[in-house]
Amino acid sequence: MKQKWGVLPAVLVAALALAGCGGSGDDAAAKEGEPAKLTFAIASAVIGPKEEVAVYAVAKELGYFAEEKLTVETINTDGSVAALQAVASGSADLTAADSGSILGAVEKNVPVKAIGGLVQNWPWVMAVKPDSTLTGGADLKGKKIGVISLASGSAPYARAFVAAAGLDPAKDVELLPVGVGAPAAAALNDGKVDMLALYTQAYAVIENSGITLKYLDNPDAFDGIRSLSFAVGARKLDDNKDVYTRFMRAAYKAMLFSAKNPEAAMRIGYQVFPQILAGKQAADQLPADTRSLTAWLKTATPASGTPEQFGDWGAISDQEWTKTQAYTKEAGQITGDVQLGDVWEPGLLAGANDFDKAAVLDRAANYPAK
Repeated sequence: MKQKWGVLPAVLVAALALAGCGGSGDDAAAKEGEPAKLTFAIASAVIGPKEEVAVYAVAKELGYFAEEKLTVETINTDGSVAALQAVASGSADLTAADSGSILGAVEKNVPVKAIGGLVQNWPWVMAVKPDSTLTGGADLKGKKIGVISLASGSAPYARAFVAAAGLDPAKDVELLPVGVGAPAAAALNDGKVDMLALYTQAYAVIENSGITLKYLDNPDAFDGIRSLSFAVGARKLDDNKDVYTRFMRAAYKAMLFSAKNPEAAMRIGYQVFPQILAGKQAADQLPADTRSLTAWLKTATPASGTPEQFGDWGAISDQEWTKTQAYTKEAGQITGDVQLGDVWEPGLLAGANDFDKAAVLDRAANYPAK
């Protein structure tokens, strides 16, 4: 979901900064409560059982966006950096991007800002074949690591994992883009890479195909680091706080529904994104995809408790931001500290959490099976 912003040409960074006040978000500059149109950039080239289902499809199909007088469309991008570029240039209004990518963008004066958290439990982990002798970062010198893409959060994660073992990620390992799903599994099984650096939901998809993997433990340093957060164009934020609040309220309602009834959420996902089925029958695919969505939801909801107990959707503490910044520096995405006020605007979260949670839970519990 991210790549080093430092590799962007200065001309491109400047163009993104200048573009921060244009694009589709101008439609969102409406008075409080008025209808608005938004474009949500999905930070992935592949539609799957993850945020596009739990956040977007459910909110769209159940009328949560409509209740907020929002018309929301989606575009796909090749990871968080590309999604943030779309937001900064005005091609999209919002995205759920890796928090490290947001920090990297802000350090490069790209006008984006986080307004709410999404994935709160660290989702990334290293995996190898069951018979591999690799057990940790110290074994990785000279090895090839498969990442989703160099614009994906798996790349900086892989670098940080290697660096935590005392190796130089620029010299001691090679990162190779392998995608997700079948291509990633094939790259590992065929020996093109020695290990994979993916997120838990992506591994669930691989395991659902019958492939067995062995997972390596992450260093304790990864605990408390934030992953995906909602981000918008900083220049348009002041004029569109009400619209963005309404979007997040609909999104968090959808998240709560999905956490309570992931199977129903997955069936809804098929309705909005039929390409997830890839020509297969929904009845045949539903169990595996529900497991995949459940794996993603575990990263995006509190590590303990039940949906009935979930609250404070989107909150990110100062301590979590501090740990995320430290990780982002370790991964080479930023060179210094970014002022929290430059990257984070939590003022919309009170309004985003202002909804009838009991009604959402009741609807999820009683959603008709088909």
